[in-house]
Amino acid sequence: MDKTGTQTALATAGLSQLTKSVDLLTQPSIRLYTTPVEEATLSIGKSKIGGVPDLPAGMSWPEWKGQPQSFIAQIRLDDVHQYDTGGLLPPHGLLWFFYDASQQAFGDSPSDSGAWRVLFMDGDLSKLQRASAPAQLPTQSRFHACAVAFASEITLTQQPELEIPNLNWSATEQQQYETVLSTLTSSDDRTKAHNRLLGYPDTIQDDMRLQCQLVSQGVTDANDPRTAALSKGALDWQLLLQIDSDEQAGMRWGNSGMLYYWIKRADLQTRHFDRTWLVLQSE
Repeated sequence: MDKTGTQTALATAGLSQLTKSVDLLTQPSIRLYTTPVEEATLSIGKSKIGGVPDLPAGMSWPEWKGQPQSFIAQIRLDDVHQYDTGGLLPPHGLLWFFYDASQQAFGDSPSDSGAWRVLFMDGDLSKLQRASAPAQLPTQSRFHACAVAFASEITLTQQPELEIPNLNWSATEQQQYETVLSTLTSSDDRTKAHNRLLGYPDTIQDDMRLQCQLVSQGVTDANDPRTAALSKGALDWQLLLQIDSDEQAGMRWGNSGMLYYWIKRADLQTRHFDRTWLVLQSE
């Protein structure tokens, strides 16, 4: 659904006061649709979820606490450039995503730092080599290779009171809003994995941006004297990649949960992909 359709849906639900703020409530996203394949059929450097990465010579497979991390995805940015309507991602290069093989890092503790890696290369991709999974990587931490198809998609925030300053928002209006959210997704789409780049996340629990802002700075106590000042920057965080529990790839995060890689908008602009924070949410 586009912005005009979103405005119509909001007005029909009795939420016409939100229609003027549709630019705050919506964000463009790139949807990732997976199809299992034999990895040998994928050309080196092609976008994929699962399988093994295609790495330049000399790049090490990331580890955490002495164990290789699970390979999650690689995104060839040329493949997604036409769908990046906001122009947030680099037009060229490759992104690699890794995560804790034991799935014990939820992003709710400063000690989780290092349990995931996002690597970026902007240069000659012609000399990439298909890596072999480290022998120490458990079988259950390896995922089936999937080809990826992309599509532009408008996402709607699940919590408008966080996006619109001074919004007078009631529980009844939240229920009406959740009805709108449910109507924007078809029954067929709800059966598919919701993997995406950018946009608003498909949140399972609470909004994650304040968690990213505080925990990445070592703060876990609401009474910490740094909390008030740090909290002002919570909305600086932008979803980078969301990976669903995807049966096609054999991925399952907690109890049918999702992985969310977050990055500050300033770091995204300057291509500091090493400054991400990850959150795992599940039902």
